[in-house]
Order: sequence, then C-alpha cells, then structure tokens
Amino acid sequence: MERRKFLQSSLAMTAGMAVGVGPAMAGEGNSTKKELYEWREYEIRFGGDIDQLEQYFKSALIPALNKYGIKTVGVFKEWKRTDPAKLYLLIPYTSFESYTTVNAKILADTDYIKNSEVYTNLPVDKQVYNRFTSSLMLAFEGWPTMTVPEGKPRIFELRSYEGYSEGAVKRKVKMFHDGEFPIFVRAKLKPVFFGEVIAGDKLPRITYLLTCDNMDEHEKGWKAFIADPEWKRLISDAQYANTISKISNAFLVPTSYSQV
Repeated sequence: MERRKFLQSSLAMTAGMAVGVGPAMAGEGNSTKKELYEWREYEIRFGGDIDQLEQYFKSALIPALNKYGIKTVGVFKEWKRTDPAKLYLLIPYTSFESYTTVNAKILADTDYIKNSEVYTNLPVDKQVYNRFTSSLMLAFEGWPTMTVPEGKPRIFELRSYEGYSEGAVKRKVKMFHDGEFPIFVRAKLKPVFFGEVIAGDKLPRITYLLTCDNMDEHEKGWKAFIADPEWKRLISDAQYANTISKISNAFLVPTSYSQV
C-alpha cells in the first residue's frame, strides 16, 4: 500500500474513533461536516531571524493556502514572550482529503515555489527555528467549524487537556456536549475551535482556543464560568470525575496579518 494511502486510511480510522457525543449547539440532527485543524508550534532558534519565517507565512504559505480555498489561517505570537520564543500557526481544512489535496497542490504551485525560494534556501548558519511540532485535530461534533472572531485587538487562550486514557478523554468530550459550550458563551469566553487531537504528541488529549478582548475580560469570564450553575451541575456529576490528568495553557496574540 502506498504510504500516502496508508496514512490517510490510518488517520481516517483514528478520526472515526474520535468522540463527538450528544447534540450540536444548533440541535439534534446537525449534519455539518467537522473540520480538521493543523496546529503548528515553531520554537525559534536563539539568534534566529523570526522575520524570515513571518515573511514566508505572509508572502508564500498563506497566499497559497488562500488560493486553494483555505481562507482563515491564524498566526499567533505569545502574549508574553518566552525564551526560546515561539510562533504558532493554525490551518483549518474542511476534511482530511482537503488536507492532502491542498498541500499537494501548494507544493507544485509555481507562485508558491517562487515566493518561498528565499526561505526554503536559507543556509544552515541562517537557521530560523530549532524544530516545529505539528498536530492534527478533528473538530467536536457540537462545534464542527471554526468561529472567526472580529478583527479587533484581542487575546487568545490556548488550552490542552491530557487524559490518563482514551476513555477519560471521551468522557471529557461528552462533558463539553452535555452543557459546557453554552457556559463559555454566557461567560463571554468566545470559543474559536474545539478539537480532539488525532495525530501529535501527548496523546490522548483535546485542545481548544478561546478569545476575548483583554486579560481583564478573560479573568472575569473564567470567574463567571466557574460560578455558573450549569458548571456546578456538571462537575458534581460522577461520570465526569477524573477526566483530565493535566491542563496546559498559553496566552497568544494575533500577528498583524493573521486571518483569525
């Protein structure tokens, strides 16, 4: 079996096991196709010229993705820079088939090849990043497509939940569908996407992205979330005990050219 077909078959099987339990926010019978998200995290090399990476995103990768139907590509920096610095990339695809076909078209696209020439031919002494990690996520049944926020100053919170087993993570996904989505909305912690990681590190885990205007609104939002009667009901439900082993989060801001 060809490698590409094997990978597509394997990830499709994994995606089939990804849990989307309960009705979507729009109600039972929601047939909206779930998106596939690629999330990349670039760790910038000490002394590396991050402008080279950003120029590649702006002039080559994002225009090529837009050309082939990927209209909302997100690029984010850290709200407070760490050492080493990081740059994040979010690419939403309509399906795994879209992921494979779009990337194949981009690699053969003459404009992309021309516009990325400087970046792809950087010598070793001009190395920009140490490495980048990439994960693929299948959108939740109850939040099947990305919600693009208004184009105004804002912050994002990226949250990842790791579970001790696949079953524990499935129960956490069910918890979102059993009432968490509306709590986020009421608390004004605006969701961008919710995804179950189907390929990447630290599995099993889920990742989601929230946005609000500023850190004050973020703090108010989480206080409102925790105080919500529906949240108190959920956390008192025994079926949702011990669903999460570790929570990680990061605060991000969009670059000037980010489409999210």
